[in-house]
Amino acid sequence: MTDNLSPLEGAVVAFDLDGTLVDTAPDLIGTLNLLLEEEGVRPLPIAEARPFIGRGARWLIERGFQAAEAPLPPERAPELFERFVLRYHARIADESRPYPGVVQALETMKAAGARLCVCTNKLTGLSVSLLDALDLSRLFEAVTGADAAPAPKPDPRHLEAAVAAAGGRLDRAVLVGDAATDAGAARAAGTGLILVSFGYTEVPVSELAPDVLIDHFDELPAACAKLLGACGP
Repeated sequence: MTDNLSPLEGAVVAFDLDGTLVDTAPDLIGTLNLLLEEEGVRPLPIAEARPFIGRGARWLIERGFQAAEAPLPPERAPELFERFVLRYHARIADESRPYPGVVQALETMKAAGARLCVCTNKLTGLSVSLLDALDLSRLFEAVTGADAAPAPKPDPRHLEAAVAAAGGRLDRAVLVGDAATDAGAARAAGTGLILVSFGYTEVPVSELAPDVLIDHFDELPAACAKLLGACGP
């Protein structure tokens, strides 16, 4: 372990999944477009639908149908959600890939003594399946999806549950994310906040006032160490 990463020892670094660790847009929006086509509705370009990712599948479906000018009646939502989950699970890592530098950054932080966990509004089972398919599960102490927490991000209890599942403390934790849901959870929980510039967000990340904004995962270990060093032991 290098001296400059020593603040990582015993700390928890929690990660959002979609748009932060993994570029899942091709498979998520591909699944959304399957539903749209099955309902006789025009598919959406990936660029148009990317910002809808981050609040879970229900939100993605609702916003997707709105954007395609075919708003869903509320009574249709449960059936379409179930259909989405089945379709998505079947193609969960067909095109989804970790962002450049993710594996090396995670391995570096683990070697420095950090506990890593996932805190995502994705369902836990889908999250584990994705991480397994990409050989990323080995790097995390815990995976806490929206269904494994009292409420999803931006509710701070989601982040609290994720940090606890990794065996850590909120006063020695940092959340790495890409959107307003992550910013809201971190601020409400009182943890450090690092946002990536390349994720999925309907609000520009510059307006979310992260403690640190990174453009590449190469920057992450040092950014986490700096924030955690300011927190004290």
